[in-house]
Amino acid sequence: MKGLFHQHRHGDPLPSTPALQEIIDLCRGVLFPGYYGRSTINRDTVKYGIGVDMERLYNLLVEQIEAGLCFCSDRTHHDCCDGDLHEHARDIAQRVVLRLPEVRDVLATDVEAAYLGDPAAQNWGEVISCYPAVKALTIYRIAHELEVLNVPLIPRIMTELAHSETGIDIHPAAQIGRYFTIDHGTGVVIGATCIIGSHVKLYQGVTLGARSFKLDEEGNPIKNVARHPVLEDDVIVYSNATILGRIRIGKGAVIGGNLWITHDVEPGAVMKQTRGTSAPDSMALYI
Repeated sequence: MKGLFHQHRHGDPLPSTPALQEIIDLCRGVLFPGYYGRSTINRDTVKYGIGVDMERLYNLLVEQIEAGLCFCSDRTHHDCCDGDLHEHARDIAQRVVLRLPEVRDVLATDVEAAYLGDPAAQNWGEVISCYPAVKALTIYRIAHELEVLNVPLIPRIMTELAHSETGIDIHPAAQIGRYFTIDHGTGVVIGATCIIGSHVKLYQGVTLGARSFKLDEEGNPIKNVARHPVLEDDVIVYSNATILGRIRIGKGAVIGGNLWITHDVEPGAVMKQTRGTSAPDSMALYI
């Protein structure tokens, strides 16, 4: 069947999943030293340990980004395997490395949101070490940097590794603000064109998805269109709620559990289930 066999040209392999997993592990160790990575690190050795890990991280990034740039469907992309590809991969890797302090700053807000939003959390270390949201967001925020720099394939592999590890499925192209957290996490889906503001909290089982795809003249789905929700700042979405389509959930709105939302929600509104009716338009109510 077409597409099920990929022939490497000029000895150029696809990106390596084990190598990308090592990149993830190195990033976690660099971003959260002492919690991930070298178990023997201390205040006297932390700079040296991070330096060694950064060198390994950079070299792996160059290698894998180059492999990703070489990969494209049908191998027809103008960038594939040209003479400047290695230099292009080095440039992208340098940009990603230079962005790591900003990524760490944003992740610190995610850790804070998880800690302050969960009375069961006893300390910051517990959140960093144990919470699936922090693990998934660490991978997502690195993958998003690669996505923004137009690296093919690698960002999706990375976020699918996070999906396998945590049960949280975040597309690397989604745009997510600061102080974001997902309580429990399992079963959460965040689509590619989602835009999520700051101080947003989701619970387990939430889907931020698309409605039925529009089709072209040949009956194929039209891709690369904005089709997922926009959540403004301070929104809370409770467990197993499904929010579909390019709709806007206004600032400070609260979406109750098990709701099906396909229309805009005004800022500050609270949505909950109604009782005693099966009417499709009465599945949710403003209060």
